[in-house]
Amino acid sequence: MKKILLSAAIVIAACIGANAQASLGIKGGVNFSKINTDNLNSSTRTGYQAGLFARFGSALYLQPELYVSSTGGEFHSSNNNNNVSVSGNVKFTNLNVPLLVGHSFGEKNLNFRIMAGPVYTAVLSKNFSQSLENAYNDFGHYKSSTLGFQAGAGVDIGAITADLRYEGGLTKINSDFGQRQNLWALSVGFKIF
Repeated sequence: MKKILLSAAIVIAACIGANAQASLGIKGGVNFSKINTDNLNSSTRTGYQAGLFARFGSALYLQPELYVSSTGGEFHSSNNNNNVSVSGNVKFTNLNVPLLVGHSFGEKNLNFRIMAGPVYTAVLSKNFSQSLENAYNDFGHYKSSTLGFQAGAGVDIGAITADLRYEGGLTKINSDFGQRQNLWALSVGFKIF
């Protein structure tokens, strides 16, 4: 993690030193997350995200972000042989730190963008439904942080920015059942300067 942060700081300093165009903004939005799980069926959970972003560069740009998000998943399984049924949901509150590299096309007040890069996610809190608490010893061993990737597209209209991204997990959030979290996120932001 220290190497990633140091590398990001060096790239940001190089962009600023080259008199690159820079902007800072706020963003918020909605995400639809799912935790893929071996041996259990899962469905999507709706959450939120809110935080800050910076953008360095114009046509080719670097965009570090820092935001809080709510993610999770719903699980259900029924074993007809033993008449056993397990269902419930888990909700995470996360601190996300993506570092995206992108390319924009168009004019200053109207441009389209594509971007991709790694994301570090630290779990700040986790909540389980009652049914899952009973099965916590079986599949509740969630990690406190994960690495993933984001890829997507966006549009800037003046100071307003909008993004649609996919996020996939590179590391498992729970190794016991092969659980990986992935999500779709739609966000709207405003460039302060």
